[in-house]
Amino acid sequence: MDSRLREAAQNGDVNHLQSLIKEVPFLLRAVSLEVIKGRKHVMRELLVSSPDSAEEVTARGETCLHLAVKNHQFEAFKLLLENLKEFNKYDLLNKKDIQGNVVLHLAVSTKQYEVVDLLLNAILFLMAQLRASGAVSVENMQSFQQEALPQSWVVSVQDPSNEHSSREQRSERPRSRSKKLQDFFKYHKTKDCPGKVRDTLLVMAILIATATYQTVLSPPGGVWQDTFRPDENNNTSSDGKMSLRRIAGQSVMGTNNPISYGLFLVFNSIGFFVSLYMINFLTIGFPLQLELQVSLAALTITYDTVISAITPNRGISLFFFNLFHSLSSTVALHYNVVEKLLQET
Repeated sequence: MDSRLREAAQNGDVNHLQSLIKEVPFLLRAVSLEVIKGRKHVMRELLVSSPDSAEEVTARGETCLHLAVKNHQFEAFKLLLENLKEFNKYDLLNKKDIQGNVVLHLAVSTKQYEVVDLLLNAILFLMAQLRASGAVSVENMQSFQQEALPQSWVVSVQDPSNEHSSREQRSERPRSRSKKLQDFFKYHKTKDCPGKVRDTLLVMAILIATATYQTVLSPPGGVWQDTFRPDENNNTSSDGKMSLRRIAGQSVMGTNNPISYGLFLVFNSIGFFVSLYMINFLTIGFPLQLELQVSLAALTITYDTVISAITPNRGISLFFFNLFHSLSSTVALHYNVVEKLLQET
């Protein structure tokens, strides 16, 4: 930087600075210097003459915003933030230094709560503008919040008195390894992105539907490979024991232990139909809804047909067929009601 410009900036001589600005084409480093010293009047002249100077970064990747926070220059920070709003340069708020810190991270770590308040208001204002213009979805905005402000810092900013409780927690007995793992992996409402949570739930529902459907196709004990109808002359097996009537393709478990088989069908079917309901619910608003509903309905009918075919007792088979038909109808009705309520809101 020109030595005359540096001297004028350091002395705070605005008149001399204005005359030199016309001669000196580069002002970027001067803004950084004035931010560190907190001279608002000089900064204002430099920013008016060269708005792009606020975008300059140091060798450590620090923007002027980083420098203002690091040097506790609150008034300088306010001026820089006003400049960002005026020229719509909000992307600077998400720039990181070489240590990976955005300016909000620095403000929280140094407990500059006035700066944090300004930043949060600026971020909320930006997200409201983007949301109103349709340029970004709610999920993307929440993802941005998640990256900009970790959950552990949200607590400390929103509740400064939390320091007392945290000291008490530290004085308590250290948590067990299992408790630490549980706290690490558990769901955090304000931290985890709804889109990722939905995707996870959808994958789980699909896996449950696949497992329960496959279990009906291959029931415990398998199916009979031959047909045997005992009569007065042929009602014992080769080992002399009484043989039960069986038909090829029907469940071995259903023939030998009908009570256990009935319980198996009940609980397996609960898992199957609830997983289908979850798939329906989590895909509300997705394209190709008609095709999805047709495929799920076909899957349900196939499930009922398989149960009717492999269940040895006709009475039990008819009972479960009617039960599952009623259950699937109830799930479909509940889904339609929920979908209408969501559309109204």
